[in-house]
Amino acid sequence: MSFLEYAPAPESTGLLNLRENYGHFIGGEFVDGSGESFASISPSTEKHIATFAAGTDEDVNRAVVAARKAYDSVWSKLSGADRGKYLFRIARLIQERARELAVAETLDNGKPIKETRDADIPLAAAWFFYYAGWADKLDYAGMGANPRALGVAGQIIPWNFPLLMLAWKIAPALAAGNTVVLKPAETTPLTAMLFAEICQQADLPAGVVNIVTGAGATGRAIVEHPDINKIAFTGSTAVGRGIARTLAGTGKKLTLELGGKGANIVFDDAPIDQAVEGIISGIFFNQGQVCCAGSRLLVQENVHDEVVDRLKTRLGTLRLGDPLDKNTDIGAINSKVQLERITALVAKGEAEGGERWSAACEIPEKGFWFAPTLFTGVQTSNTVARDEIFGPVLSILTFRTPAEAIAKANNTPYGLSAGIWSDKGSRILAVADKLRAGVIWANTFNKFDPASPFGGYKESGYGREGGIQGLSAYLEGGVR
Repeated sequence: MSFLEYAPAPESTGLLNLRENYGHFIGGEFVDGSGESFASISPSTEKHIATFAAGTDEDVNRAVVAARKAYDSVWSKLSGADRGKYLFRIARLIQERARELAVAETLDNGKPIKETRDADIPLAAAWFFYYAGWADKLDYAGMGANPRALGVAGQIIPWNFPLLMLAWKIAPALAAGNTVVLKPAETTPLTAMLFAEICQQADLPAGVVNIVTGAGATGRAIVEHPDINKIAFTGSTAVGRGIARTLAGTGKKLTLELGGKGANIVFDDAPIDQAVEGIISGIFFNQGQVCCAGSRLLVQENVHDEVVDRLKTRLGTLRLGDPLDKNTDIGAINSKVQLERITALVAKGEAEGGERWSAACEIPEKGFWFAPTLFTGVQTSNTVARDEIFGPVLSILTFRTPAEAIAKANNTPYGLSAGIWSDKGSRILAVADKLRAGVIWANTFNKFDPASPFGGYKESGYGREGGIQGLSAYLEGGVR
C-alpha cells in the first residue's frame, strides 16, 4: 500500500454485549412488553441491531405506577445528599463505559465516532456530575425554603443526541427529587437500554428511572397519563404544539425544546479562517441533525465571495463514510424517512432558484447518506432559508449593515440559536442584544456546558435545560 493511500481506522463493535431482544425497563428490571416489537437498524449499513418492544398504554401505566411507588416510598424520603450520591455513581459509570456507549451510539444513530467519543458521552457524564452537585443544595435554587419535587416526570427525547438528551432530562429530574418515565426515539433506543443497565449497576432504587420504548403512540400515552406531573419534550415543533394543546388546562407542567433555524452571522472584520471552522461545526456537526444548527449563514456582502470560496475548499476536505472510522467527518443520516425529507427540501430549494453546490463525495451503496451542501443566491422567502431541513444543508444569504443582519436573523418563526463572528466585542454585544434567540455564541458555535441554560423563543419552545433554570423546571414554583 502506498503511503498516500487512505488507511481506515474503524472502532470495533466487538466490545458491545448487546441483547437480541429488549423489553422495557420498569421497576428496576427489564420486562417484556405487552404489545408488538420493532427492529432497530444501523443507518450506515441498514443492518439489524436488536429488537425492541413497542410500548402500549398498559406498559406506560406499569411504568408510571412503578415511578409513583418509588417516589412515594423511597426517592422523596432520601436526603439530597443521598440522591446526589446516586447521580455521582451514574456519572462515573458513564465514564467507565464511555467507549462502549460511544460505539453503541454511533452504531444506532449514524453520527461519527469522534463526535460520540469526544462530545456526546463526556457531556452526558458532565450533566450527571453537575446535577449531582445540586441535589443537596435545592434551597439555593431560588424556589424558596424547602423546595418540593413535582413527583413523576414523563420525558420524551429525540434521535439526534440519544444519550445526551437522556442526561439532559433525567439528571435534573432526579436531583430535584422526581422519578421519571422516559421514552427514547424509536430509531435510537439502544443507549437508553444501556443506560438502564447503568441504573442497575448503580443500585438505583427500583422505579426511580423507567424506560419505555416505542413510537408516537407510546409518547402519547405518556403525555396523556393522569398520574404524571410534568412533561419534558424535545423534538419537532408540530409535535410540541400538539402536546401543549393536550396538556392545556390539566395543571401539568411542560417544557418544550423544539425546532430551530439558527442564523450564523459573519461580519467583514471576522477572523475568516476561524469563522469557516465555526460554520462547518455549526451546520455539519452530526450531519446538520441538530435543533440549534447554524443552518442560515448571513455573510456581510463585501466578504461573501471569500467566505464561500473558503467554505467550498474546506468542505472538499471532509470525509464522508463509515461512522465508526475515527477519521470520518460526515456520518449517515439517521433514517430513510429523514433522508427523504432532506432530499425533498433540497429539490424544492433548487426549484425556487437557489444555486446548489455539493461536495464531491463517494456515497456508500448501503445506508442513508447526503453530501454536505451549500445554497447560494438564496432569499429570505425561500424554503431552504425558512424550513428546518435537519440535514447537512447550509443556506447562504448576504447583508450590508448590522441592522439588516439582525432583521434577517430574526425573520424566522424559530428562535433557538445564533452565532456572531466579529473582531469587535461591542458589535457582538449590540447585535446579540437584538437577536431573538435563546442561545447566542460569539466567535464559536455548538459549545455546551451543563451550567449554562439552553432553550428557545417563539416556535423553538419554552423552558430551559441546563443550569439552575433546568433544575427549577422540576421543582414546585419553578418555570412552567
